[in-house]
Amino acid sequence: MNPFAWDHNAYYQRLLLREVPEGAGRVLDVGCGAGSLAIRLARHAKHVDAIDSSTEMIKAARRKVPANVRCVLADVMEYPLPEAEYDAVVSLTTLHHLPLEQALERLSRTVRPGGVLVAVASPRTDLPRDLPVELLAVAGQQAFGLAFTALRRLTSREWYRFEDTHDRMPKCFDPTLSTAQVRSAAAKALPGSQVRRLVYWRYLLR
Repeated sequence: MNPFAWDHNAYYQRLLLREVPEGAGRVLDVGCGAGSLAIRLARHAKHVDAIDSSTEMIKAARRKVPANVRCVLADVMEYPLPEAEYDAVVSLTTLHHLPLEQALERLSRTVRPGGVLVAVASPRTDLPRDLPVELLAVAGQQAFGLAFTALRRLTSREWYRFEDTHDRMPKCFDPTLSTAQVRSAAAKALPGSQVRRLVYWRYLLR
């Protein structure tokens, strides 16, 4: 692995955390992986349901999460989710693994009135439309990588270091939908939703 590589998923966790309503009671983490986001969500909510279809990831998450996080091994498209109970439904790098419109319709039904559904996921690169942001990402990737590597050596913080489970986490290297296509699908499933491209090979859907 490139010694200056860093974890984009960890980088965008703060973006998702800012969307969680203050004083949230119950939050759903869709595609929780090894639980790093669920751990941070647990500091913002009274209870977190963390769901993932990978046995290995759920085992890793259960070893780390605090008592107010419940880890569920299940397919979120099949698991019986509650209706209108979550203050926030949060997802990091999972939507591109799912049929988007069906997933949004299903997940939105679990959000209580006044709650939020927010996700960061991977789009298919759409050239030439995405060329400016792709060039910015490549340049920023190296610059940030150098900075984070130096900061790790100077401090005790992780600075977006990859987790030990990173190589074993299910990945999708060829997303089917571009950001524009995600925006169109989201508008159909959830009128009023917002989708914007992020720099480091992700989009934000709210």
